[in-house]
Amino acid sequence: MASRYTSINTTLDKVPNSKKTTLGYQTVKYPEIPLSENDLYVYTSEGDRYDLLALQFYGDSSLWWVISAANPNIDLMTLVIPEGVQIRIPGNFASVVGEFNLINELKLWV
Repeated sequence: MASRYTSINTTLDKVPNSKKTTLGYQTVKYPEIPLSENDLYVYTSEGDRYDLLALQFYGDSSLWWVISAANPNIDLMTLVIPEGVQIRIPGNFASVVGEFNLINELKLWV
């Protein structure tokens, strides 16, 4: 699976008081992930991380953000999930990725 940043516009920002520039990405928007009868609910174990769960359930660790976005009650500043927490694994991840691409590609025309 391609990086979720593939279709996101990049920016070249000038570093103050320098001739250098830095590459950045425009702000990314994430879709709301509706509940689905195909969702799985699991309790985390020690060492569980979003990327490892995405690899286990989706076969692609780069889709960690789908699980993270579906569980906004958990700290989003880390890939590590506390042990013993029930989390939702969206069963409709392909449609979530499609919605993500649609939302962020629309920004190209705004």
